Formats: sequence, C-alpha cells, structure tokens
Amino acid sequence: MSPTTLSAGPEHGHVTFLGAGPGDPGLLTLRAVEALANADVLVAEHEVLDVVRQHARQGVSEVNTDSDPSQEPGPGTGAPQLTVVDGTSTAPAAPAVRDAAHLVMEAARGGRRVVRAVSGDPGLDTYAAEEMLACAAAGVPFEVVPGIASAVGVPAYAGVPLRDAQGADVRFVDARTASDRCWTEVGASDGTVVVSTTLDSVSAAAGELVSAGRKPDTPMTVTVAGTTTRQRTWTATLGTIAQTLKQAKVLPSPDGGRPVIAVVGERSSAAQRDQLAWFESKPLFGWKVLVPRTKEQAVSLSDQLRSYGAVPHEVPTIAVEPPRTPQQMERAVKGLVTGRYEWIAFTSVNAVKAVREKFEEYGLDARAFAGIKVAAVGEQTAKALIAFGVKPDLVPSGEQSAAGLLEDWPPYDPVFDPIDRVFLPRADIATETLVAGLIELGWEVDDVTAYRTVRASPPPAETREAIKGGGFDAVLFTSSSTVRNLVGIAGKPHNVTVIACIGPATAKTAEEHGLRVDVMAPEPSVHKLAEALADFGAKRRAAAVEAGDPVTRPSERRPGARRRRSTT
Repeated sequence: MSPTTLSAGPEHGHVTFLGAGPGDPGLLTLRAVEALANADVLVAEHEVLDVVRQHARQGVSEVNTDSDPSQEPGPGTGAPQLTVVDGTSTAPAAPAVRDAAHLVMEAARGGRRVVRAVSGDPGLDTYAAEEMLACAAAGVPFEVVPGIASAVGVPAYAGVPLRDAQGADVRFVDARTASDRCWTEVGASDGTVVVSTTLDSVSAAAGELVSAGRKPDTPMTVTVAGTTTRQRTWTATLGTIAQTLKQAKVLPSPDGGRPVIAVVGERSSAAQRDQLAWFESKPLFGWKVLVPRTKEQAVSLSDQLRSYGAVPHEVPTIAVEPPRTPQQMERAVKGLVTGRYEWIAFTSVNAVKAVREKFEEYGLDARAFAGIKVAAVGEQTAKALIAFGVKPDLVPSGEQSAAGLLEDWPPYDPVFDPIDRVFLPRADIATETLVAGLIELGWEVDDVTAYRTVRASPPPAETREAIKGGGFDAVLFTSSSTVRNLVGIAGKPHNVTVIACIGPATAKTAEEHGLRVDVMAPEPSVHKLAEALADFGAKRRAAAVEAGDPVTRPSERRPGARRRRSTT
C-alpha cells in the first residue's frame, strides 16, 4: 500500500476547524473555548498554538504544522508526529506527505477529538477548505467554528472604521495572490480597500493601487501584529508609505516578511486615528511589567494589568511552605470544631489556603465554621473565604490592614461573648500589631503559625538579565519582603524601570535598596497599586503627545546612570 494512503472507517474521530482570530486570545468565541476544552489534539501553527493553548485542557497533545519536515519525528524535535496505517502496522510518514491535511486526519484516528486552529477565520484561510475536503473524502466528520477575520479585527484595534453612515463600498484584497484584474477593480473603486500583505510588500501593494487609478494622496494605515500588545500602526498615504516605513527604520528588516493589514481610504486618515486609536492609547500599552508575588496571588493582578495594555511577567519571590511543626496548627483546627474559639481572623489569602488544606486533610468543609465569627483583613482575603463557602462577618471598612481590622473589631464583652478566645492563623514573619491590639481589646489570642514564607528560587538567567538590564518597564512591589527577595534572587532593577510600591513601608525598603520610587498606591491594595501605575502611564503618555514627542515605553529610554535613591 502506498505510504500516503490513510485508513478510513469508524476509528476516525472528529475535527473542529476553528478560527483563532487575529491574535488576541480574548477574541476567541465561546464555542471556540468550549471546543478547545474538549480537544484531545491541537493542530496549528506555532503562533496560533500560543493563542489557543491556554483554553485547552491539561495533557492535550499539540501538533505544530510549521515544524521543519526535514527533521526526523521524535520527542523534543519539534517535528510533526505523523504515522500512516497500512492495515497491519504503523510507520512514520515520508516527509513529502507531512502536510496539514494528513496531520489532521492522522490525529483524528482512534476516535480522538481534534481542533485544527487557523489564524483569523477558517472560511478565509488559504488551505482550510482543502483540509475539509480531505476529511470529507476520508469519512472524518468535522465542524467549523468561525473566528474574527484579521482583515476585520485588526482595523478595529487600529482605530480604523471600515464603513460610515454613507455605507461606502469595502473591498478585501490578499496581495499575495491578487491578480492584475483584481487590482484594476479595486483601483477603480473609491471605497475602502483592506489589503492583507507583508511588511516588505506594502510599498508594492500601494504602487499597484496607484497604477490602477487610486490617487497617491489617498490615506493609508499599516498595522503589524494587530490585536496584540506588540501592535504598531503607521499612518501615511499611498505615495508616502515607503518613505514613512523607511524613516521609522522598519525596512529593510529581517522581519520584513511579517503579515500586516493595510487600510486604504479616507477613514484611515491620521485625523480619524487620533480620535479612534483606543487600543494603542491604553495607559500601559506594551509595557512589560514585573509582578514579583507568589503565583496564586499574581493572577488577578496580572489580569488587571492586561486590561491596561500591559504585558505582565510573573516572577515568584516568595514560596509558601507548611510550618516546621504542624502540631500547633492541628490543635487549633480541632479547637474550631470543639467550640474553643469565638472568632477566627484571616490576615491573608495564604492563611485561608492553609486552613482550608487542613480542613480537607481531616475531611471537614465550610460547615465547621458554624457558630464562629470570621474576620478577613481585606477584600482579597474575603474573596478567598467566599470561594471556600464562608462569608466573613467582619471586613475593615477603612484601611485594609491589621490596623484597619482593629479599628472595627469589637471589644470583648463577657455578657454577649460566651468565649473570649481568637484563633489567628498567620505567617511565621507576620507583625505583632494585630495580636497586641486584640489583647488590648480584652481578647485572648491563639497566635498560630499556619504557613512559612521563604525566598523563592532565582528566575531564569534571561529574566535576571532583563531586570538588571532595563528590559522591564515597571515593577510592582506589594510588600517589603518582595523588594528584599527580588533584589536577593535577581538583582536590582535598572534605573529606567518605573518602581511602584503599595505603601510607605514598602517604599522605604525600596529606597534602602537604592531604588527611586515613582508610584505609590493611595491605599494598601494591589488593585489600587495597579490603578496608580496606569494613571502614571496615562500622564506620561499625555505629556509626550502634548510636547509632540513620540510615545515611548520606559525601557526604550536608556539613561547612562544607574537609578539612585531619591533624596527628596
């Protein structure tokens, strides 16, 4: 049997041809996310895999369609794994038949659910239709999940509307396959033209349109890496785009083959973009922000930073470990069940996690808190409790800290409080503020070490070099320990990096380590800290625009001197 022959029959699974959109993972449809969550195999190009894999289930197999077919298939080689069944045995396919259609059908064998993800929309993909026909011919059932086409999504993110109230004509052209007749037709139209091309072919496409009848002064925008935080857009005309790209030092470039979306027409003028460029004008657009926290704590903060256009990079500086002697914690948790405590006070998300893990160890759940008053030091700790099934009775109405909690904590009253004892599970390095305050209010406190915080392992060498060399635009310090630990495991941030601190104590520690603090949160909250950094970025951007200067990120400006401690 020929090595290109594939077995057909009931063993074939199911294929979903899925549009991954132009690059922003947030543009995936709900149906796409559902299909990815149920997939056994993902088949896609490398860049598309980066978009969809975060929605795939753990353990899903990946097949990279743009791997080098000259490599021998095997673990770690990056080459696609393709075997062909001849009815009696399996053997590696010859390189000549390692095409996407074969990869898809081979992956579907044995009843597996395959997602074939393509950039943009499958209906506009050059080869998706051929792969669908191959599946149909082989008896492999398939479905199509549309995605946002790059030719539509990228202009929207670039602030270039394609139609207006007059409903002007819109033409779409793929310059890589367009015929002379196609150029003549779009050149004769006065509507908007959306051209899919590459960076080094933009000028040639502009020339084709001028030759076909478009005026050289027709506005034109060119967007590369659209809908991602690497997006960059240039505004020019058909006659000046070549010079504009040259002045921007974009061409000649080894990246000249990168795909771009160009929009030609009056709606792509600079005047329009100044008002409508919502994505690239986000306050922290493209900023690479270091988030030195524990992995669990960094997630919500990173999501908030992404909403401001930033690219968060999480570097754990603190690792959480169980206490060296667990007996004290075990006695306290048993005391919760036997009615030893009137209150339990949680001072961190990690304290909630530590108690929850002990509960699970003993087969307990949130019902064990019945009859016990529960306090949380702030909103994030309260959310962790609610996720556990416990609604806290007390959360500070003012400052979210131990001091804020004490301001609202009721004094012990022997008439109304049958028990005078408080269980306080906390870290081994926590301050004594809360303990002392509760004792002053008449309470007895079981101050129990629920977990230990230790310095995390150093990040990879590449990250350490970026920290010391100015590769990050900003770093968020959420405690004094994150300052000390980051400097200890990775070195001191470069002088161009914006330093943002959650409060005065953290800022003082940063200054003691020779860092100048640029941003401080108005209140001790990680989300207020992120807001403060976004406000700093917005003001910095506005100042550059008002001065007529290009908008740059902090890492793009490299003063020679190292950052020194502020003396003001």
